[in-house]
Amino acid sequence: MQKGLKLTDILVTIVISIAFGILYKIWGPLYYAVKPFGLHIDQLIYGMWFMAATVAFLIIRKPGVALLAEIAASSGEFLMGSEFGLEVLLYGLIQGLFAEFILFAFRYKRFDLFVISLAALSSCTGSLIMDFYKGYIGDLSTWNLTLLIVFRMIGSILFTGFFAVSIAKALEATGVTNLVRSSSKKDHEALDQ
Repeated sequence: MQKGLKLTDILVTIVISIAFGILYKIWGPLYYAVKPFGLHIDQLIYGMWFMAATVAFLIIRKPGVALLAEIAASSGEFLMGSEFGLEVLLYGLIQGLFAEFILFAFRYKRFDLFVISLAALSSCTGSLIMDFYKGYIGDLSTWNLTLLIVFRMIGSILFTGFFAVSIAKALEATGVTNLVRSSSKKDHEALDQ
C-alpha cells in the first residue's frame, strides 16, 4: 500500500466529505427534533457526525484521510449554514484527529469493525473534550453526564462503526472502490471480522 496521498485520493476524499457535509447539515435539525424526548436520546444519533472519517478511510485506506475527511465535511456543513456556526470546523478537526490517532496506532493496516469502532470511540472522546471545554456538559450531574457519555459512545459505534463498515462493504461489493484502490480477498475478509 502506497502511503502518500495522490491527487485522486484527495479528490475522492473531498467528494465523500462533501456528501457527508450535506448529510451533517440535514442531521442537525433531526438531532434537535429528538432532543425533547429527554434522557439524552439525541446522543444515540450523535455518532453520525464522525462518519466521514471512517468511511473515507475504509475506501482510501491511507494515512491522513480520516483527518482530511472530517475537516472537509465540517467545512461543507459550515458553508451550507450550519446551526452550530464556526465551531463546527474546530469539532471536525478534533474528531478527525482523534480518529486518525487510532488508525495510526494500528499503522493503517487494519480495516475491521473493531479498529473502526475504536476510531469512532476516539472521535467521540474528542467531541466530549470539546463539549467540556465549551462548557456544554461541565454542569451535568454525575448520572446525567454518565448517561450522555454512554449514549454518545453507543451512537458512535453504531453509526461510525457498524454503518461505516456496512457502507464500505456495499461499495466493495459493487466494485466501485477498485477505481481508487485495488481490492483483494484479504480486504473483503477484513471487513467480515
